[in-house]
Amino acid sequence: MAQTGGARGGMDIQDQKETFDGFLLASVWGGALIVQAVALLTLAFAIGAGWWAGWIAFVVIGIVAGFLFRLSSVFWAVQVALWVLLGLGGLIVPALS
Repeated sequence: MAQTGGARGGMDIQDQKETFDGFLLASVWGGALIVQAVALLTLAFAIGAGWWAGWIAFVVIGIVAGFLFRLSSVFWAVQVALWVLLGLGGLIVPALS
């Protein structure tokens, strides 16, 4: 039978809060990257608008997600690295053709 009269709210749940915050952060990062990749690939290949239109959409979505969710400097560093790599790829691949 359930015990009554026990103290409520006495358990330390800091670890659970940190785990949940980490899960939400990973979900936002993953969701943003998936939306960015789908926009880039759709504009560049499916619609045929070109690589640079997809790259611009990728950058804009990254900026909006970063400001909307107030993401950390690590997110911005990853975004800038992706922007540079995708931009270099957009310059190098056509030059090789």
